[in-house]
Amino acid sequence: MRHGKKVNHLGRKKAHRIAMLSNMSCSLIEHKRINTTVAKAKALKQFFEPLVTKSKSDTTHNRRLVFAKLRQKEAVTELFRDVAVKVGDRPGGYTRIIKLGNRLGDNADMAMIELVDYNEIYNAGKKEAKKTTRRSKAKKAAPAAVDTAASKEEE
Repeated sequence: MRHGKKVNHLGRKKAHRIAMLSNMSCSLIEHKRINTTVAKAKALKQFFEPLVTKSKSDTTHNRRLVFAKLRQKEAVTELFRDVAVKVGDRPGGYTRIIKLGNRLGDNADMAMIELVDYNEIYNAGKKEAKKTTRRSKAKKAAPAAVDTAASKEEE
């Protein structure tokens, strides 16, 4: 039974698994989307999203924490400089997993994992959120203007 065991071992020892997830994270930062198996994509999402959350506040401590996981200076720099700026207002959910079907050789479930804000196809159809104004504010503003005009006519 697997009660309380939340880590997907992916058929690897711990050091190999951490190195693989680190390299996949660096590739995701560099290319903005990568193709992999569904199991690896789900494991990568759990590994990668806390790093993006840390990158939203650019402090030396956060840079060191992220560098300890990624171990590539260029990837850390790009994460803090470009990716964090783009996802700064998003409260989570920085990646999207899209299932692609089965791999030809071994019939493994394949998926594409991508950074959400870098996909122009999905974001092109969405309009900017309009700031709604309440009608009650508009009604209150209109009578005030009428009252000032009426008081000027009386003078």
